[in-house]
Amino acid sequence: MANPNPPPAPAWESIGALRAAIAERRTTATAVAEACFAAIARDAAAGARSVHAFLALSRERALAQAARVDALAERGDPLPPLAGAPVAVKDVLSTRGVATTCGSQILAGYLPPYDATAVERLEAAGAVILGKTNCDEFAMGSSTENSAYGPTRNPHDLERVPGGSSGGSAAAVAAGQALAALGTDTGGSIRQPAAFCGVVGLLPTYGRVSRYGLAAFASSLDHVGPLTRTPHDAALLLGAIAGYDPLDATSATEPVPDYAAGLGRPVRGLRIGLPREAFAHPGLAPAVRERVQAGVAALGAAGCDLREISLPLNDAAIAVYYVLATAEASSNLARYDGVRYGQRAAADTLAELYRKTRDRGLGAEVKRRILLGTYVLSAGYYDAYYRKAQQVRSLLARDFARAFADVDLICTPTAPTPAFRLGEKAASPLELYLADIFTVPADLAGVPAISVPCGEAEGLPIGLQLIAPAFQEERLLQLAQHFFQNCHNAMR
Repeated sequence: MANPNPPPAPAWESIGALRAAIAERRTTATAVAEACFAAIARDAAAGARSVHAFLALSRERALAQAARVDALAERGDPLPPLAGAPVAVKDVLSTRGVATTCGSQILAGYLPPYDATAVERLEAAGAVILGKTNCDEFAMGSSTENSAYGPTRNPHDLERVPGGSSGGSAAAVAAGQALAALGTDTGGSIRQPAAFCGVVGLLPTYGRVSRYGLAAFASSLDHVGPLTRTPHDAALLLGAIAGYDPLDATSATEPVPDYAAGLGRPVRGLRIGLPREAFAHPGLAPAVRERVQAGVAALGAAGCDLREISLPLNDAAIAVYYVLATAEASSNLARYDGVRYGQRAAADTLAELYRKTRDRGLGAEVKRRILLGTYVLSAGYYDAYYRKAQQVRSLLARDFARAFADVDLICTPTAPTPAFRLGEKAASPLELYLADIFTVPADLAGVPAISVPCGEAEGLPIGLQLIAPAFQEERLLQLAQHFFQNCHNAMR
């Protein structure tokens, strides 16, 4: 069913435009925040026809921050880069005093005593945090159907999924309920929902953004990144949250450039690699292939040097990912035991407490992944599965390094199909896992990638994915901005 109330055109097309309007007193940060809360309330009132992007709102906190921004503007003081920008936060990132459930019943009502570093840095840059967005439980899923609090729906078609696991964040931006959002990406959970919802989703290099305050799913794969309406806004958010954090042992010390400053550089001469394995993949829908190839042709017309390349181990990426990610999940989720925080079941013994709490508090998909991970780490199977997967991961990263010796960026579809129907893949976990076939490789290799809207297929948004070498987000955003301004708009 097509959305009877399609996503409205936002009052402010970009963070820069909004910041300028606040500085010139044509609007206030408070008025913008109130407008967002009103849009969220209207959606909630629609009941079964709602998008259901948010799980919790931080109204008092948001309005206090908006008042601080308005006070700066009234005095004529310089405004911070994200001044007044209404931002949503995926519910796997800690927010002080605001419910953080990870989409799970086991954490219902949990109020963290601290903010995640990314959230703290957003507010320091002037952003207004609206609240927490729905997600697959503990970020485990590709459709946001695995939330204990009900599914999120795609703003473009309420019978379709928004993608996952950051589906609530993508839907909030697409529905005009927020100007930007934070998501997390372990195997495609920022880029795939961005493609399904027709927004921009950026996966930073592993270590570029602090993971402090992020509820861990798979620690060697988890990334925090932005979902926005434009690549320029993604550059602004990344600039605000990136950089070394002594609270995160995996945080990189690489200097953070001014990402927005390089967006206007010419793209002529950039070498773009086109993996034959991606464009010939049997699971790629013909309509998606056609639109992405049209996008690639537009890049060629802009002067980019298009080159066919091979990434031979990409087809093994899903298998490798679901061995490594589930192994790490089985370890990370052991902390949810009913003893330290979250829900606790009544029990007579400690073993019974663990069993009942986890049985009642965790959903089917999370249990499935814990069992898979425990199996591949168990005696007799560690070498056959986990060690072998680590070896293939190293080989896959080597394939990317070899490719980047000959090209500047790599281009693929973001997802093999447009958004699928709610419940369509619920009975087949493997089919659902394959929705991430083009996004998982970048996570495994630890390199940055971005999904940019690339027109429509079957009447639904699709995305074009660009991948860059490690810590080359500037180059990635440069081409993404060019494509968004000069190619995507022409393909609508």
